[in-house]
Amino acid sequence: MIFRTLLLFAAVWPSCAQTLTVKEEVFQNRAAWVLDNGLIRVSLLRGGGHIAEVRLISSDPVKNINPMRVPHYPTIEPYQYDPAKHDAIYGDSPHRRLSSGYMGHLLCFPFYGPASSEEEIRAGLGNHGEAPIVEWRKTKQDARPDSITFWYGADLTKTQYRVERAVTMRRNQRHVRIEEWVENLTSYDRPIHWMQHATFGAPFAEPGKTFLDTSGTRGQVSGGRPDNRSLLPDSTVDWPQGTSAGGRKVNLRAMQPLAKAGTYYVLLMDPSRQQQFFTMYHADYRVLIGYVYPSDGNPWLADWQENRSNASLPWNNQVVARGIEFGSTPFAEGMRKSIDRGSLFGVPAYRWIGAKQKLKTEYTIFLQEIPAAYSGVRNVSLRDGTPVVEGR
Repeated sequence: MIFRTLLLFAAVWPSCAQTLTVKEEVFQNRAAWVLDNGLIRVSLLRGGGHIAEVRLISSDPVKNINPMRVPHYPTIEPYQYDPAKHDAIYGDSPHRRLSSGYMGHLLCFPFYGPASSEEEIRAGLGNHGEAPIVEWRKTKQDARPDSITFWYGADLTKTQYRVERAVTMRRNQRHVRIEEWVENLTSYDRPIHWMQHATFGAPFAEPGKTFLDTSGTRGQVSGGRPDNRSLLPDSTVDWPQGTSAGGRKVNLRAMQPLAKAGTYYVLLMDPSRQQQFFTMYHADYRVLIGYVYPSDGNPWLADWQENRSNASLPWNNQVVARGIEFGSTPFAEGMRKSIDRGSLFGVPAYRWIGAKQKLKTEYTIFLQEIPAAYSGVRNVSLRDGTPVVEGR
């Protein structure tokens, strides 16, 4: 069977087989590459490289929902950001450039959290590093009889790294495999944070109705912003049990329902496993989204919840989101504080990349239809590259 390349970089199967395509499209007014195999759609943004859409293709509205966060405010390409023009929308904080383009899953690299100094801010660095604010470009596309792999990446000129992804979608499958590389372009070793920030938004993210399952074990609640936390600051977590801001024991699977509040807690992943996972579903929708990823290099998972508690621009007390961040680092506190911390529970809070070294990670994102009154996930594993979900 022969592959054909059409306009807009669309690779298409002949009509006798299931369509498998990669196209240049506009998603939420943003330039995107969209992978589609007739069962799922995955949209990758040029601005920041964000994975902005992971959706089942269905005529049923309780299945055909994009779980990823799409902001209520207008977004622009972050690499086209003009502070003089856009501060009225996004505010004037160091986070404004990220806020202007933040959608769905972003890569936090080479640091996680804020810039470490006023000097870094003046140099143009803001929240979660350089990778999510620069332009990503297509590098190549590989069409095979049963799959398409799309390659895109970015040069981080301020911090002297290169990042690249290969996104593979297979025929007749409801998952994508993502391989990701980071390369140190300098001649010296450096500490890095390397975090995947999968952010789910309304209506899929809803307090009391959105449920998380994970291979995480024990953890700790952040001590920041104690005035509007739904969980007790600095309290310990024995997954899935935590402590509310009022001192009660609470189950952390559900997004916490306290109004005008948020939280952030971190979990250490199960060290006995070679593969880790998390899944998310909403009680009123019939779709489960999940990630499977290697334990190596990814000892931490954070659960960040926002329920209309942030008044700063452009959030304006309107954002409802639940972000699951996994990777090298427990807290979104920036590189300097992370180095000062050193470790948590005896596990490092950052990692190193060698001079001219290129490192790799990978993860699989999958979707699955679920029945009404779904009770959740006990385990997820990969079998020949395909996620296998075991229910509770």
